[in-house]
Amino acid sequence: MASASTAKAERRLAKYTARRLAAARGEKVPLSAIGWVRFILRTLAILALLLVLVPLHYLYRVFAYGSPFPMLFLRYTAWIVGARLKVVGTPLRRDVFFVANHISWVDILSMAGASGTAFVAKQELAEVPVIGWLCGLNRTVFVKRENRMGVAEQINALKEALADNWSVTVFPEGTVTDGHSLLPFKSSMLSVLDPPPPGVMVQPVVLDYGENSEEIAWVGEESGLHNAMRVMARKGSFPLTLYYLEPFSPVEHRGRKAIAAKAREEIEAQLVANLGTPLRDFAHVVEAVRYRPKTAGPAAD
Repeated sequence: MASASTAKAERRLAKYTARRLAAARGEKVPLSAIGWVRFILRTLAILALLLVLVPLHYLYRVFAYGSPFPMLFLRYTAWIVGARLKVVGTPLRRDVFFVANHISWVDILSMAGASGTAFVAKQELAEVPVIGWLCGLNRTVFVKRENRMGVAEQINALKEALADNWSVTVFPEGTVTDGHSLLPFKSSMLSVLDPPPPGVMVQPVVLDYGENSEEIAWVGEESGLHNAMRVMARKGSFPLTLYYLEPFSPVEHRGRKAIAAKAREEIEAQLVANLGTPLRDFAHVVEAVRYRPKTAGPAAD
């Protein structure tokens, strides 16, 4: 009986692996009939949540600033799509720059739901139906990695978001990975901390989807909409643990490169501890951050 159960689990894993790899290659993976039912039901639940909380948000804004409804909406949306959140450690509530690894668009829903933080995210996320608009409500700063002429404008947007939301989250890898890898950190994403605003702390954060990380991850050539449909069509829920690590003062480190190195060191240590194995090279070419796997040639500086 145990062997039959194991064989069934292995077949299920092989099926998920094949679908995931096909999606990463940019192939359209069709949803099953029950998958379409799950996707539609979850979409309807999100729409119902929109109908309740968005009017409350705009009504609240008539009388006061700092509406709690975007945070609540993102929190419950994360739950609807399947994330079952666990928080380890204590997130700072204000004057904090969260620096995190990045695996999925679900990261944003969950971290915003846990702390109300604003984000820096790639422009492509803004184009994902509903999700992009929601993140805009939460003052997400959308950036184009290749837009080097707009760095000063992006830094100013970050400063405004930090002042308004009290906390901002950046994903300095510049893209999403698979939960088993960690790309070089792009210190340009931390330019707002050079020099640091008075009193602002940096708190590293690790997102861990456990054994589901590769299935949830939005990597390779898969479109954001395709990934959203694939995740929302999956059976059941999945655990997501947020590890809020020990915060540190950016003043104690010389410039953004040193700050990035310190945050990456802490995140890598927690990832390795979670996985129980060393991190592996990321399998996908990531032109936006000028990263190529070792098998594809040397990484650019």
